Amino acid sequence: MTGVFDANDLEQNIPEFSVSELSVAIKRHIEGEFTHVRVRGEIGRVSKPASGHLYLDIKDEKSVLAGIVWKGVTQSLKVFPEEGLEVIATGRITTFPGQSRYQIIIEQITLAGLGSLMMLLEKRKKQLASEGLFLEERKKKLPLIPRSIGIITSSSGAVLKDILHRLKDRFPSHVLLWPVTVQGDKCAFEVASAIKGFNEINEKYSVKKPEILIVARGGGSIEDLWGFNEEIVVRAADQSSIPIISAIGHETDVTLLDFVADRRAPTPSAAAEMAVPVRVELKSVLNSLDGRRIRQMSIFLERQITKIAELERLMPKIETLVSERNQYLDMIEAKLVNAIINFMNQKKLQYAKSGIESLHPRILRKDLDRKKDEINSLSERLDFSIKVILSNCRIKLLELERLRESLSYRKTLERGYAIVRDDNNHILDNFRDASVAESILVEFRDGDLNVQVKGKR
Repeated sequence: MTGVFDANDLEQNIPEFSVSELSVAIKRHIEGEFTHVRVRGEIGRVSKPASGHLYLDIKDEKSVLAGIVWKGVTQSLKVFPEEGLEVIATGRITTFPGQSRYQIIIEQITLAGLGSLMMLLEKRKKQLASEGLFLEERKKKLPLIPRSIGIITSSSGAVLKDILHRLKDRFPSHVLLWPVTVQGDKCAFEVASAIKGFNEINEKYSVKKPEILIVARGGGSIEDLWGFNEEIVVRAADQSSIPIISAIGHETDVTLLDFVADRRAPTPSAAAEMAVPVRVELKSVLNSLDGRRIRQMSIFLERQITKIAELERLMPKIETLVSERNQYLDMIEAKLVNAIINFMNQKKLQYAKSGIESLHPRILRKDLDRKKDEINSLSERLDFSIKVILSNCRIKLLELERLRESLSYRKTLERGYAIVRDDNNHILDNFRDASVAESILVEFRDGDLNVQVKGKR
């Protein structure tokens, strides 16, 4: 097919996008540039719909950035977002084409400074106090002599050694250790779980439920002790049926756990002193009582010896009473020796048979069948996993293929555009090159057109 082509028509070949195509292109560009960012600002609006996701705003004096925390990430947050807090949010920037806006997908939130921590601490303290969690009448009385003590602390720190050393010098008690992380993201959850776990011990368990709990750790900054200020720990301590002694940090360190605990100790060693009375004092009392008991027993034994001596004079000679029994005992002794020998021979035969039976082909075959079943189970799981992976790859490949087709030049031709080539099949993209050519080939969606150029310079 031949025709006449006007070079001025090339100016009409401007790329055209659909709204969805443009949104996808912008989303791809932004997510490629801002894959990992840290944003500092004040938390504004916070909402939590039924889906479990968190929607919030991070703002400063000039701008507002929309943020999202997915449901699966909320449980791992160091700080739960509250309106008015100054925080540092870590995540990635993306777009939401449905509303033509950009937003941050938050992966972690930390407080911006000490002032924010203190503000949050004071706010949380007032909230919990208004619920009555710190009232004196809610606190439980400590037992005088606990037979079992539960300790919640790190298993590798010096705190545990100090407590055990102090308990060693006092009344003996059975100690149960629930090791936890006393600093960082996992601290609050593990301490709360330990308190609940000790309270859930019952007759089904091999250990006895402790009568006192000691929650302890060494000193540190407010950031280091923050896990003991979390609401989950405070509420777990309030709901505990076991009395709790709080021994967090030094005497000057104060956490919310100290307010809700039944007793607060200035140090972990002092907590051990509160839990168990002094062993020396109890031992002194016991020694006094034991002396009185020995004296009374001596008097009683002297009286009984006197009575026995009087009865002994009335009894016949011992030799007369036991002579017949000695003869009977000799007979029993002879039978016993033979019985022991026979018993040992029977046991040796039983052990020999049991050792041979353990190598019986039937038993070995049974073990082999069990191992085959395990291998078959693992093989089925492997096949299933491979199928799932291949299915996911196939889906991704189809998506890429659809994207390739949507971005191909054929799709552009279908929207009314054309491709211009010279005699050497080179694409011409400007008026100058097209005007100097003898002829050009114009490719449309449904065919090619060979055009002779007029007005060649």
